[in-house]
Amino acid sequence: MDKDKLEIIFKMQGAFDKEIEITRGLGGISKDQWIQKETLAMLSELAELIDEVNFKWWKNNKVIDESKVKGELVDILHFFVSMCLKMDMTAEELFNLYLDKNKENFDRQRGKSEKPGYSLEEFIKTTDK
Repeated sequence: MDKDKLEIIFKMQGAFDKEIEITRGLGGISKDQWIQKETLAMLSELAELIDEVNFKWWKNNKVIDESKVKGELVDILHFFVSMCLKMDMTAEELFNLYLDKNKENFDRQRGKSEKPGYSLEEFIKTTDK
């Protein structure tokens, strides 16, 4: 039987976070401070990612190194999972919340949500003018 890959990622990240807290003496940092630090780290990784994909329209394009792009995505995942763990979120809870949000996102696009401003029908009305 295959093990749940998301569960494995959560377990491995939890072990890494504990080691960092111990070896770097970060045990006294509050939950909100951790989230702030990890958000900044994730923003840094996002900046590294955007640098890899030719976002500078004023420069000549370079060949995209897909292995570097994938590496940055993995770096972002590390910080994201770490934040989930800091919020006491399990892999299963993340999965279920994702399912709920994904359904809502589809409902919004199809005009079936109570939240206005997303439906394709409304979009077409505003762009046909």
